Amino acid sequence: MIISISAAGLLLAGGFLATPALVDQQINQVYRVTAPAPTKQALALHRSLWIADLHADSLLWQRDLNQAGGRGHVDFPRLAQGNVALQAFSVVTKTPRKMNIDRNDGDSDNITALVMAQGLPPATWNSLLARALYQARELHQLADASQGSMRVIGSRAQLRSFIAARQNDPRLMAGWLTLEGAHALEGKLDNLDSLYRAGYRMAAPTHFFDTELSGSQHGKLKGGLTPLGRDWLRAMEQRKMIVDLAHASGPTIDEVLTLAKRPVMVSHTGVRGTCANGRNLSDAQLKRIAGQGGLVGIGFWNTAVCGKDVKAIARAIKHAVAVMGVEHVAYGSDFDGAVTTAIDAAGLPRLTQALLDAGLSPAQIRRIAGENVRDFLLKNLPDEDA
Repeated sequence: MIISISAAGLLLAGGFLATPALVDQQINQVYRVTAPAPTKQALALHRSLWIADLHADSLLWQRDLNQAGGRGHVDFPRLAQGNVALQAFSVVTKTPRKMNIDRNDGDSDNITALVMAQGLPPATWNSLLARALYQARELHQLADASQGSMRVIGSRAQLRSFIAARQNDPRLMAGWLTLEGAHALEGKLDNLDSLYRAGYRMAAPTHFFDTELSGSQHGKLKGGLTPLGRDWLRAMEQRKMIVDLAHASGPTIDEVLTLAKRPVMVSHTGVRGTCANGRNLSDAQLKRIAGQGGLVGIGFWNTAVCGKDVKAIARAIKHAVAVMGVEHVAYGSDFDGAVTTAIDAAGLPRLTQALLDAGLSPAQIRRIAGENVRDFLLKNLPDEDA
């Protein structure tokens, strides 16, 4: 998730109520890369997949996701076109200006201007917790307005019910709530209960800057877990909430994996084996996450995969499979995360074709495209919803 300084400038300039849609349109785009249409074999395989994606920031932009608006990467009609069964809707509550993957502090915030410009309630202007709770309510309201095509899941029981229902009606979709950086805690572990009741089932300790919980890979200090962060890890595990290590510093990743008693996810990332930068995971990190039963979502944007087409995504996925094993790899698009991606949700058949072209088998593609996420959640979500 990135919001550029130029986008923030648009929000802070005149035309306050008109600019968010323009910013959304400008920074959530798809690369114009010509590619052959998927073959009949690829389309048939794609229609048979159970597809899940681990990261989309679509709720931030206040679109009616029931409408096929064409803006950004995700709406419910495009998820249906892409045959997506389960979409993680991640909520971001704060990002610094002049954001980069190397060094940021938390002294500024792009999201305040965005929520004010979009007319969100005043409570969200100064409270990161209020922003997270608002966006959680929004997903439930969108599902309620979907005429039964979308539901929100927060437990193993709800996921099992959804899987059974989708076998009879493949048009059905589900969403689950995740938190990109635990800034919404506002430094208080008691707020974790409020977030859990709102439906959040996964959270990262940090995003683009160091927090009270841990260092960020993009922060100034890039340290490990703080004492509060270690308490947060225990509190997450007690609630059977999943820990997301996307954006976490190397020391934080190491310490969480040392202390964790449950598998973790990295919701959206690249791999240094095909795209060497500080945003992405090393082979050693991939192996350690896999060794503890974890799951890594491969992103769809250039910084993650060093390329602007589905071939680059497939190349990163193939490397991750070679290092971790196929059962630990998933999709982590970063749709609507203020990035340009190789495809939108409706374009997922092109990725299926690219994975076939890269030499992955249909059985491997089934696992990567969504069955790994499905089975991970069936093991690691809470038994029943709160």
